[in-house]
Amino acid sequence: MKVCANSIVSVLDTVLKTCPANGSVSACCVALKSTSLSDRVFYPTSDVYHQSIGSYWRADNQQLYPSCVVQPHSAQDVSLAVSTLVKANDNSPRCQFAVRSGGHGTVTGSTNGDYAVTIDLSQMNQTVYHADTCTASIQAGARWKSVYKTLSQHNMAVPGGRSGMVGVGGFVTGGGNSFHSAQYGLVCDAVVNFEIVLANGQITTANEHTNPDLFKVLRGGSNNFGIVTRIDLEAFEQESLWGGVVTYNQSTAAQQIPAFVDFTSDLHKDPHASLIALYTYSSELGVPVISNALEYTKPVEFPAAFARFYALPNISSTMRIADLDDVTSEFEPPGGVHHNFFTLTFANDPRILHRAVEIQTKAIEEIKHSVKSSAWSIMSLYQPFPALFTHLVDLLWFTWDEIEDTPLFDSVGYAMVEEIESYARSRGGGNRYIYLNYAAGLQNPLRGYGEDNLREMRRVAEKYDPLGVFQYQVPGGFKLSQA
Repeated sequence: MKVCANSIVSVLDTVLKTCPANGSVSACCVALKSTSLSDRVFYPTSDVYHQSIGSYWRADNQQLYPSCVVQPHSAQDVSLAVSTLVKANDNSPRCQFAVRSGGHGTVTGSTNGDYAVTIDLSQMNQTVYHADTCTASIQAGARWKSVYKTLSQHNMAVPGGRSGMVGVGGFVTGGGNSFHSAQYGLVCDAVVNFEIVLANGQITTANEHTNPDLFKVLRGGSNNFGIVTRIDLEAFEQESLWGGVVTYNQSTAAQQIPAFVDFTSDLHKDPHASLIALYTYSSELGVPVISNALEYTKPVEFPAAFARFYALPNISSTMRIADLDDVTSEFEPPGGVHHNFFTLTFANDPRILHRAVEIQTKAIEEIKHSVKSSAWSIMSLYQPFPALFTHLVDLLWFTWDEIEDTPLFDSVGYAMVEEIESYARSRGGGNRYIYLNYAAGLQNPLRGYGEDNLREMRRVAEKYDPLGVFQYQVPGGFKLSQA
């Protein structure tokens, strides 16, 4: 057996797996090593390589091993990496590569790839506030926690992720729901400018005046057009906020659902309020519970918007006045285990919510009979979705610790989506929209934007990437060529 490199025993299996599949793949890394990026290209012999691979949120992406990892420090570095990988095709088979910002992509292979090159943007993580324009320039590799912490020094904030460790780039180009959605819409709606590296290595910008067609499709079009290296967002004054998580017994469901529906219907009356309702079962706890993540974007305790929930007896509460970076620390998902997301959108209808809870209860029993994992969970996260708060997004989130259970959780997840969707349609409450940042691999969020938008995205992709580099050389994620 060929050994690629010497390594300590604990990572030997990993290093063996990172041997290139063939000579042409390693040639892509050699091409990068021959440029001024040489000291930013890391092979499996490097601690930096293993730190990068080990920092993915999903265990599935930790088990993909590129031939090398390149960590650019600037848009110019990204440009050189892209142009080198594209040019390398002249002398070898196509160099495939993946791009990661925070590494929280929900689909295996969207931010990492076996025997490919991973462009890891984690060193591009600066946030700069511009008081003259009231905007923040954020590099795509930044995490939201660091963004909030930097902006809080100026008593400012931007709409962003509700988990502090999520990366900026993928989150924004997928749409982005936030605590401030009722005030400002999706996070991508607050973008005033993108800096992007195109397939030919050109560094350009996209905004309302420069490349406006590209600007439009980058807000939700994901990684189909280039590598976004900087995002300029509108900022606003932000004091501390009131927020936390309140947990209840499942027996309160009959009261929770009408309270949630009424909250959503009335959200336009007080857009400072934000609510995520979590219906959770974990094997460790052994009983289902309901949790409400309540956030109010002003430092006001017990605002009237949540009044109906205060009357319900709770098991625990973390509600407090806190800074944005502190509140988002409460939403850190566990790392290093197997995860999968599934999502759907339906009307703010109590009948559909009741049925969705029943379907989840049935799924829990199905999993219990077949699961091999000792630690597993199933969660449904219901949340009002802008700009029209007549619909909800439901995130189905599964975690498990034994890879053998992956087919089981995949099967249950898709079946739950199909059953809830079918019921919602039968009640006139279905919706084709699929929130890209929550979508499972076999879902089709780009088609959910509608035929006209899909046609426009394809036109723009062909205009700025005529060779289809970001369709075929960057195969991970949701691709226009497959929508």
